Amino acid sequence: MTAEHGQAVPTDEELARSLPGGFTSRHAEVNGTRLHYVEGGGGEPLVLLPGYPQTWWAWHKVLPALAERFRVFAVDLRGMGGSDRPEGGYDKKTMAADIAALVGHLGYEDVNIAGHDMGSMVAFSFAANHPKLTRKVAMMDTPHPDESYYGLKLLARPGTGISRWWWSFNQALDLPEVLYAGHMRQVIDWLFGHALADQSLVGDLDRAVYAAAYDTPDRIRAACGWYRAYPQDIEDRKTYGTITAPLLGIGSRHTYEYFQHLLPTLAEDVRVERAADSVHYFPEEEPELIARYLLEFFA
Repeated sequence: MTAEHGQAVPTDEELARSLPGGFTSRHAEVNGTRLHYVEGGGGEPLVLLPGYPQTWWAWHKVLPALAERFRVFAVDLRGMGGSDRPEGGYDKKTMAADIAALVGHLGYEDVNIAGHDMGSMVAFSFAANHPKLTRKVAMMDTPHPDESYYGLKLLARPGTGISRWWWSFNQALDLPEVLYAGHMRQVIDWLFGHALADQSLVGDLDRAVYAAAYDTPDRIRAACGWYRAYPQDIEDRKTYGTITAPLLGIGSRHTYEYFQHLLPTLAEDVRVERAADSVHYFPEEEPELIARYLLEFFA
């Protein structure tokens, strides 16, 4: 696998083998698509879902600790990394169905599941649409799309954070595929540059891995599919009932209070924790804290 300028990066197989816990890279044909995942450790099943602009590798700092207690499955979502990039199916309900089919493929009747960013949306949809498969669910920093998304502001007031310009830009048809291609390392550096308190927490190798996973028009088209599906996600959200599985929300300095207000309206049994030193990329910014929260919650 290569990133821009021909920079070689390790394969998923090599990255998996580099982690303590006996991790291996695998694929499964499920729900009409091919998903890539990395698994390791031993114990009850725990599924981890990453977000944009990352891959399963976003969890690499917490995987060894979690693998001491759980059989961990870090999954590339439909359209991400080593998974297939079909023409459609990027609404979170279909993506959750991918994970449900993967759970069956792996031979489990139910699992614990945690998601960050885009993966948080899919984790919520999984719990809403597949309650019998859901033991407990954890969401990090990002809620499932609802009507409030239509009210997001283009400009942020000074000192109140940045506008999520890419949420809108990634919905533009055909344009991101042209402008991002060959430049995803610059896009990734910008996103991390504005959402990491300490730039060293996501190193050059990590960024090269992510850039290689997104740096062609087809890979960009698939990732933008997650954003282009927001209107369908919003409509699907209106049909969901209350989440019955225990729900953990982890918020940043910007989203903690929002999660405290929102999540109790969505689920019966809610716990909200804060990653106070994080801006957004929790598993890489505060891996020890995130591992502790997950180990305590899923115990």
